[in-house]
Amino acid sequence: MNHQNISNSQQLCLWLKQDAMRMDALKYAAQLNLPQWCIAAGFVRNLVWDRLHGRLNTPLTDIDVIYFDPSDLSKDSEYGYQAKLQTLAPDYPWSVNNQARMHIRNGDEPYTSTLDAMGYWPELETAVGVSFSLAEAAEPLVQHAPLISNLDTLQGIEIFAPFGLTSLFDLRVSPNSKRDIKLFHQRVKQKSWLGQYPKLSCTTE
Repeated sequence: MNHQNISNSQQLCLWLKQDAMRMDALKYAAQLNLPQWCIAAGFVRNLVWDRLHGRLNTPLTDIDVIYFDPSDLSKDSEYGYQAKLQTLAPDYPWSVNNQARMHIRNGDEPYTSTLDAMGYWPELETAVGVSFSLAEAAEPLVQHAPLISNLDTLQGIEIFAPFGLTSLFDLRVSPNSKRDIKLFHQRVKQKSWLGQYPKLSCTTE
């Protein structure tokens, strides 16, 4: 698909709006009203790679809903939110994590926001998320491009991308310098991305 005449963020939003499953997932997650929430990782990354490979959706092993709430770091709260989502859509592979406590697992200094936490993820292209606001969606969801007020929002969709979208759309897999390169190579091998998506290039620079 040729997306040269519009920005990467606009193209991402259009692909999302053409994907009924992903839009439903965003609308379900929006009902929780979590602070600084988005659905990230493979939910976005795989969508872009699938479309740029000219294919339909690769099945998702999980739908990663992340948020940032330093006032409540309990896992029970995460489990509670996940249970609510499973009630709304039991066939969706939900996973819910509060990024305000992830620094403990990762051995980092406390994160300051969802975006800051994503800035420590192992691959730059995985660190992309999207959220949806029903209040900001002024028109019914359609498959054409409405007017856009800014590059990161399209009819209620907001993009979280601490490293931008260029490398994702350039079909690269890039390590985060904040993480051990061994972890990067381990994940690339474990996920089998290069075999699944032959147009990808892996860079360790």
